[in-house]
Amino acid sequence: MTHYHWTNTFGALFNRAVTKYQQGARGAEHFFTAADREFLAAIGHTAQELYDFAEDAAAGGEPDAGTALTVAAVRRDYFLVAQHGRFTGRAQPTATLPAKTAAVDGIEWLPRLIEKAKRKLAGEMAADLMFGCGGDRAFLRQFDIHPADFLRHVWAAGGDDRKIIDWVKGKAK
Repeated sequence: MTHYHWTNTFGALFNRAVTKYQQGARGAEHFFTAADREFLAAIGHTAQELYDFAEDAAAGGEPDAGTALTVAAVRRDYFLVAQHGRFTGRAQPTATLPAKTAAVDGIEWLPRLIEKAKRKLAGEMAADLMFGCGGDRAFLRQFDIHPADFLRHVWAAGGDDRKIIDWVKGKAK
């Protein structure tokens, strides 16, 4: 894999997946070749994650290619720097997430989003879970936080959820 041009490759895969979805194809298993999957694995990404972004983009107009790329870039950085290019081999079950109505300091969805971001960074998303889903985007839009910036702050917090909570509270309008 050529790391110098990884963003171009990712963008082309995203655009191709959006087109395939618009043409009626469904399911991550039908969207990507073995070489595509190898590339995605090299950046700490999965075919399902890229499919989820493409599906939402094709069906609802977001996330756009730039958002998908910047989220992938944060995950790639975490994968290469913190995980030394190695997957944990774990996928946390969706059922163990906080409820969508769970709140911290009166902010619903935040406990769930923090946990989803941790799983995204670690590459431990269950196949039926998406970081940056419609609910996540609505929450982040309300606080004027880009999804990639949220991931960066979760990483920088080093496991201290209070730092994330206080940062989000500071963004409240």
